[in-house]
Amino acid sequence: MTPRPPPAPLAVLRAEAVESFYMAMAALAAHKLRSALTLVGVTIGVFSIILVMTAMRGLQQNIETELSGLGANTFTIERWPALNFEGPSGWEKFRRRKNLTLPHWLALRDQTTRARSVAAQAGLANGEVTSRFEKTNPDSNCLGVTPEAFLARNWIVADGRALLPGDLDSSRNVCVLGNTVAKKLFPRGSALGETIKFLGVNYTVIGYLEPKGGLGGEAQDNFLLIPLTTGLTRFGGTQWRSLSLFVQTHTQADMDDTVEQVRGVLRKIRKVPPGEEDDFEIFSNDSLIQQFRDLTLAIRAGVAVISSIALLAAGVGIMNIMLVSVTERTREIGIRRAIGAKKRNILTQFILEAIVICEIGGLLGVILGIAGGNLGALFLKLPLVFPVDWAIIGLVICSLVGVIFGTYPAYKAAHLDPVESLRYE
Repeated sequence: MTPRPPPAPLAVLRAEAVESFYMAMAALAAHKLRSALTLVGVTIGVFSIILVMTAMRGLQQNIETELSGLGANTFTIERWPALNFEGPSGWEKFRRRKNLTLPHWLALRDQTTRARSVAAQAGLANGEVTSRFEKTNPDSNCLGVTPEAFLARNWIVADGRALLPGDLDSSRNVCVLGNTVAKKLFPRGSALGETIKFLGVNYTVIGYLEPKGGLGGEAQDNFLLIPLTTGLTRFGGTQWRSLSLFVQTHTQADMDDTVEQVRGVLRKIRKVPPGEEDDFEIFSNDSLIQQFRDLTLAIRAGVAVISSIALLAAGVGIMNIMLVSVTERTREIGIRRAIGAKKRNILTQFILEAIVICEIGGLLGVILGIAGGNLGALFLKLPLVFPVDWAIIGLVICSLVGVIFGTYPAYKAAHLDPVESLRYE
């Protein structure tokens, strides 16, 4: 009779691991309350991480979508920085800067040969907009813009037309409505050709835009656009406000060269002495998004450190419970060793018990954290997200906690003397 070949070593290890896993699950099921109390600490630690990361991921996606509202290959020039990390002293420095004015825009438009277009925009006032049918809330924003701003800001006209150079030159009382304002004022028909009133002045509607949405729902659509010259005449010139300038390049490859040319032109017309820093800020979609990510990185790191303390405490609790379990099951370990179980079998069984406790707690923490983060997102009208990367990171950390804090109790169990263990009562 041909002898049966011995099983492959890999198959033996797989069978031993499966058997150890089932024994670990049986041991945990036999002490349900103790196991549940042990995994609570792991659940809290992972929950806090996933909750914050889910909420911040939704906020980040929403803000990055808004920051990406500029047209393709466009960068912005402002008197003020988008984010200030210098504190009150930094704001004092920025406050002393001169405003960006209409002559600056004209000079930049005429002298920047690498740019495809140069647009200007000014925030003018907030107020109530009325039509013969309805009125908006008193928070609609009136913006003065040049015709080039539609392409630079990625505003798409749904019906009618955009502002034209003739509207700017003649300072006409015409406007283009954001989608929210158009739907609110004219819920049953087209707004084209209608007259609306903003802060006591009548404007003729020549078009309205496609919706873009925004933070909290419709913030980016709650505005009306009028010619910049009309706005500066009506609401005060650039001695009271600084313009935002938008420069669009022909291609992405031209971006760096165009930025340098714009910087040189602006330094010349604003008379910035050589060697001194710019008295204006230049930023693009990518730079704004990177600044926001750099800001939130510190917050995420802080949350991760605080949550790690909870996981560390949970790991100490797991080690304590596992040591108690080893003591309680000393006779069981002796019997297993007596009938042929190896040290590695005992070691694997107890490490798997610790890992299973951590993974169950981690899985509950991930589920609760994602649910809690998305409930907050629903309340703030942010997009729902599932941070797969952080869910995987959380479960991997739980496995590491199980291995690190379960190794010593498992080692102690594996090295018990079989004879002494069988005598243990």
